[in-house]
Amino acid sequence: MVQGMNRRRRKVWQALLCLTVGIGTIGTAFRAVAARPTLISALPQQQGNQLIVNGQTFAGAWRQWIDPSTGQPAIALSDSAWMRAIGGDLLDNSSPTQQPIQWFTSTPLTVPVQLSPTARLLNLTQAIRQWGWQVQAQGGTLALRTPTATVQAVRLGQQPWGRRLVLTLDRPTPWTMAKLTNSRTGRTDREFSLQLDATLSPAVLQGFAAKPGTGLKSLKLTPNQGQLTVQGTIEGTFHPAVWTTDNPPRLVVDLRQSPLKSRRIVWAPGLEWRESVIPYGESQFPVTWLAINPRQPGLKIQPIWGNPTGILGIDPLVTMSQRNQVLAAINAGFFSRDRQSPLGAIRRDGVWVSSPILGRGAIGWSPQGAFKVGRLMLQETLITRSGRALPLASSNSGYPQKGIARYTSAWGSAYSPLLQNEQVITVVNQQVQSIRPSQPNLAFPIPSNGFLLVLRAIAPDAELSPGMQVQYQARTTLPAFENLPNIVGGGPLLVQDGQIVENTLAEQFSPTFAQQAADRSGIGQTADGTVVLAVTHNRIGGAGPTLREWAYVMRSLGAVNALNLDGGSSTALYLGGQLLDRHPVTAARVHNAIGIFIQP
Repeated sequence: MVQGMNRRRRKVWQALLCLTVGIGTIGTAFRAVAARPTLISALPQQQGNQLIVNGQTFAGAWRQWIDPSTGQPAIALSDSAWMRAIGGDLLDNSSPTQQPIQWFTSTPLTVPVQLSPTARLLNLTQAIRQWGWQVQAQGGTLALRTPTATVQAVRLGQQPWGRRLVLTLDRPTPWTMAKLTNSRTGRTDREFSLQLDATLSPAVLQGFAAKPGTGLKSLKLTPNQGQLTVQGTIEGTFHPAVWTTDNPPRLVVDLRQSPLKSRRIVWAPGLEWRESVIPYGESQFPVTWLAINPRQPGLKIQPIWGNPTGILGIDPLVTMSQRNQVLAAINAGFFSRDRQSPLGAIRRDGVWVSSPILGRGAIGWSPQGAFKVGRLMLQETLITRSGRALPLASSNSGYPQKGIARYTSAWGSAYSPLLQNEQVITVVNQQVQSIRPSQPNLAFPIPSNGFLLVLRAIAPDAELSPGMQVQYQARTTLPAFENLPNIVGGGPLLVQDGQIVENTLAEQFSPTFAQQAADRSGIGQTADGTVVLAVTHNRIGGAGPTLREWAYVMRSLGAVNALNLDGGSSTALYLGGQLLDRHPVTAARVHNAIGIFIQP
């Protein structure tokens, strides 16, 4: 009899791989979850990273398998797919094994959680059956088809804090924020575009009058072949906050100066997703951050970048994160957008990928959870055969300075001169091979068993002639950084030992940079060792924080040590397949980031 049951389950599994999974209606009871997140590798499965929801394609992880306890098909979607493609919400939780969700419901549904190295998936099997969705898996794509919804009424009202748009539906339906422009100053008008999988009758549309008012400049509803597009122009200090209710199903769009609600989600063992409004002086700053336990088993924090064969290149943070197979990331150090090269310290696994510049702030850490911040320089020296020490200006840096610069294979396979009239010296196995002047459009191969020395505004030294032996040595100006295998540069230093130490002049930033109010990214550490990766954009009613304000905000998050990272359009925080703090079309490409790896 046991053999017969196993044979039937195998047949169900084979059919699942080939045929549509028709999911009917069942009760609303949910099974108890295990004491720890289910590992995706534990069961036979079909999985991918693309969804088609009612004909619209989205990026998002999914998994389909046979539940061994029931012999029935089961479906899980990643957080990002649930939020971005369906329009669902995640509510506060206290355990990484289960997640309360909300989607056109007054009572949250709590679903089991599965964790992979790059995503967290929500087991939506019971909910999908309850909602009557149809599911089909083919290759790496999962197609979802939901029942057709109809908008029965549209209402635009005025609230004390702004405008509220309410769409009353006959049934729940997926929605997505298709477009949201970003206002860096907090004063520029912004546009948004919201799409619903729903029809709208001409009678309802004709009865709707979109009158401008507080926060709203214009609003337009456009039905088209089973989809409704809501397009609006809002004042720069306002943001659209979208939520849903039931009895009857309603989609609500609030235009507020702060759409951010308080959030605390235990997202994975050792990792929390937090959101809150942090007051400082007369201003309030909506902040999104990750709180990370660096001593959590299986968790690792490292610098990452996009180019797998060198250090040159810039990418969207989402692309970079997925390429490096990380679970979470924040944009990190400064870089040259034109040269697509780093402008500051990057050290990974004890190897200097790019040297610090200008004595700017840096943060270093070890796998054991040791963290240090400080204004850092790297003292690099070339020792000739005679014992003479020649100082180097930098290694693998996009910041060209007078003197001798060093470029290794970490830069890439070749070096193209950054300035005119450079002298390029090739060193192989600690021996000078050649000295050549730079030429327009000429790239110099970088030997895998050596490096290039690039002389800028100085003549070649007599001891650097072909055949001469040389040795490279380096040490940091701060001894506490010597044994830290991972280092990222940024600046300025914000908080050190609990004190505000922001000093842009000491780190050779411009006065304009010091006074600018802008989007901000930062990394810090609390007194108990928790690592904080934080971002903010506009303050409520205005532009983002100045650097001094940002230092106080980071300290308000509990950071006793904190470093400012690259900001402005680079500011972005990634978790499990999505940006938490902004629409992806508004995020600029960046050079490097700090990645969080999880090994379940």
